[in-house]
Amino acid sequence: MATIHVDGQSYEVNGADNLLQACLSLGLDIPYFCWHPAMGSVGACRQCAVRQYKGSDDHKGTLVMSCMTPAADGTRIDIEDEEARAFRASVVEWLMINHPHDCPVCEEGGHCHLQDMTVMTGHDRRRYRFRKRTRRNQYLGPFIAHEMNRCITCYRCVRFYNDYAGGKDLGAFGAKDNIYFGRHEEGTLESRFAGNLTEVCPTGVFTDQSHSDHYTRKWDLQFAPSICHQCAVGCNISPGERYGDIRRIENRYHGEVNGYFLCDLGRFGYGYVNRTDRPRVPEWRPSPGEQPAELEVDAALARIGDALKHARRVVGIGSPRASLESNYQLRQLVGLANFSTGIEAREQDCLERMNDITRSCGLPVPTLREVEQHDAVLVLGEDPMESAARLGLAIRQAITAPPSERAAKLGIPGWNAEAMKTLAQDHRQPLFIAYPAATELDEIARPRLSLAPDDIARLGFAIAHAIDASAPAVTDLDDGLHKQAGDIARALMEADRPLVVSGGSLACPAVLDAAGNIARALARRVSGGGLMLIRREVNSTGLSLMGGQPLDWALAQLSGGEADAVVILENDLYQRLPDNQVDAALDRAEVRVVLDHQRTRTLAQANFSLPAASFAEADGTLVSLEGRAQRFFQVFDPAYMRPEARIHESWRWLHALSARKNTSGSGDITLDQVTGACAGACPELAAIVGAAPDAGYRVEGLRLAREPHRYSGRTSMRANQNVSEPRAPQDPDTAFAFSMEGYSGYQEPRQQVPFAWAPGWNSPQAWNKFTDEVGGHLRGGDPGVRLLAPRPGQYHYATAIPHAFRPGGDDCQAVVLPRLFGGDETSARAEQIRQRMERPVLLLSQADATPLGAELGGLVTVTGEHACVSLPACVQTDWPAGLVGLPAGSVPAGIAGGRVTLTAGPGSTPTPGEEVQP
Repeated sequence: MATIHVDGQSYEVNGADNLLQACLSLGLDIPYFCWHPAMGSVGACRQCAVRQYKGSDDHKGTLVMSCMTPAADGTRIDIEDEEARAFRASVVEWLMINHPHDCPVCEEGGHCHLQDMTVMTGHDRRRYRFRKRTRRNQYLGPFIAHEMNRCITCYRCVRFYNDYAGGKDLGAFGAKDNIYFGRHEEGTLESRFAGNLTEVCPTGVFTDQSHSDHYTRKWDLQFAPSICHQCAVGCNISPGERYGDIRRIENRYHGEVNGYFLCDLGRFGYGYVNRTDRPRVPEWRPSPGEQPAELEVDAALARIGDALKHARRVVGIGSPRASLESNYQLRQLVGLANFSTGIEAREQDCLERMNDITRSCGLPVPTLREVEQHDAVLVLGEDPMESAARLGLAIRQAITAPPSERAAKLGIPGWNAEAMKTLAQDHRQPLFIAYPAATELDEIARPRLSLAPDDIARLGFAIAHAIDASAPAVTDLDDGLHKQAGDIARALMEADRPLVVSGGSLACPAVLDAAGNIARALARRVSGGGLMLIRREVNSTGLSLMGGQPLDWALAQLSGGEADAVVILENDLYQRLPDNQVDAALDRAEVRVVLDHQRTRTLAQANFSLPAASFAEADGTLVSLEGRAQRFFQVFDPAYMRPEARIHESWRWLHALSARKNTSGSGDITLDQVTGACAGACPELAAIVGAAPDAGYRVEGLRLAREPHRYSGRTSMRANQNVSEPRAPQDPDTAFAFSMEGYSGYQEPRQQVPFAWAPGWNSPQAWNKFTDEVGGHLRGGDPGVRLLAPRPGQYHYATAIPHAFRPGGDDCQAVVLPRLFGGDETSARAEQIRQRMERPVLLLSQADATPLGAELGGLVTVTGEHACVSLPACVQTDWPAGLVGLPAGSVPAGIAGGRVTLTAGPGSTPTPGEEVQP
């Protein structure tokens, strides 16, 4: 700690910070542009000038850039010095000489850092009267719009895109005052994190293209704290709504998880919420394929309740993309013995195995913030950039981290970005990847080991044995892999904080067992290790902790006549199991009730369908891959702008059905009640009640506002329907109000912050006002509660080592590889994601492609036991022979993991953005 003196006041600060960071952490405002909490200082903009004095006897002082000056003990500065204020105002003026001053038409208006800093410096007159330099803008893809005329040359964009995220197709071109930030030619930005430019850029150079299609100022958006539903990482997001549609998603700061950044899937994958073909009222179909008849709520509940009451046995099929509350209410409706998780058996086995390994391996599960501190990483059978992109970005930070010990010896502070970058040069911490396909992390890793799943597992078992001789050995491992296993084991042992990353992408339990063996071996040898296991869907972890039978069991009960009714919760069964298996089950079911917010193939087979709320219209709890239970909250009431809609949370529908079935009256239910009931019934989920404050939480006696205090009001929002404006929706489930009335400040610490705003800070940089220190944690505590942790006890090494993979003659083994854009069933319905999806291809080895004549990308048909698909071949030089890689989201269920045959010839080839139906 250090004592600094600011404007005559003394403060205790972190002596490792620079003056800018220290003052912002104290709540003292200093304008800045080029500095960013996650990327450090470069001193490019000269905006953060303050007057520094040598000591108490120095009354003259000198102007210094606070971002480049350490907060050393005894430092004396004046922020309010007249010369410093004049200098800062002049900096804004010269930075804006070529700026178009187009705030009224700029999409950044209202949450623009440049606007905030201009007001903060007092600059309010444009004196430049000459011709301004103008630029030609570029097309940068469906996510990002480009307007170079607004650039103030802060270099934040390229520092994030190139240095932090590892992108290569965005650069700074030119010199002096003639710098252009863009691509060498027009085209889609390739990085999976390009969307962060919309928040990193302090002006309107890079704006949200998906928002442009239905633009609304920030002050006219209604927000709520939410959780990204596109993968299992659990990133915190702030969705903004206007007129019943989600208009944009911004990053919501979480000190332990996503920090300041999101992946593009989480930022732009919301389009399925706004689809016009969504089910909005209950429907009844006499038989599949017939046009549905619309029903009112009471009629629908009466019919469904009567049908379920007279059924011999009702099976419930849950969903890992639905909340814990909704799954629990389904379990209550059908009974524990009749509840299925809705997850295919092999995947459920992997999920349960991951939970057991996490509890018993002896290594903790790190947060993403902690992942960035690890100094050696082994990725076994996963591609984090495709299956959990934000985790992949954290791994990148861990590997590219500059050598901190060497920097300390040279006296280089960690915030000095350019000095640390120069010191690091090509320094890399050890990263090892065992995975059959090329990954984005390969460029910073040791040579990737391209192996089949069973061989990846064998390598993992050998690494564990090399670390701890009591772990089972792989006796028939070839010499090359044996040497590589030893090298990896030594690197992990020499590290202070080794990390093992694995998961279920390859659907191979042996890979998970191998990862568990490595983790246990490390736990016996090192003290700072960690284990991260990637799950596929947003609530896969939570549903596996709740328990239930696999989807295969549920379909067998229906097709075998053991049950004659089924209730399906937010789950398209055709995405999980072969068509014939699903059809056989649904054809035998006399009563088929489906709750969903999308028109899926499964919903089209329903007798009765109920319109479920999406994440933007519902409240609920999810459990991330690290075992963190987090609450997401309703952004808007769907019936307010669309009175004809009858959309409700799935748990509310299911509670009503339970009441009808049990003839106990409809009753009422709140989120707190169903969350408490779920926690009480499921011991593994007992702590979820503490994931967020309850509905009675107040700040200074006030609810929490969903709308900024400058919200334009509701008086004209429905004038096209009725000039008599209805009362704002009431929310009995949460502490939030559907209005600007309520607390929206930062003075009182709070955990759940719908949007970042503070007086003078309208941009995303306002998050600095809500944290205990800049880049630290929310002052009210980071949201969520951890459910999974290592338990004391004896862990026994797994011993079922698979045989080496051998090509199978005429057939191959199929593996489905995760892909970020288009790999999940909901975001693939979002228009921006569909535009970003790449053309699906089959990955083949040269040895398998040549006999088919497909070396140059010809069509190849893959035929499995239940389905086939035809796609163009793509030869990868190091791809294992006898293996065929299929892209997730573009192949019918039932092919993955089994033996398939390959034949050359034409077939139906999906195009980018096409919704592939099995």
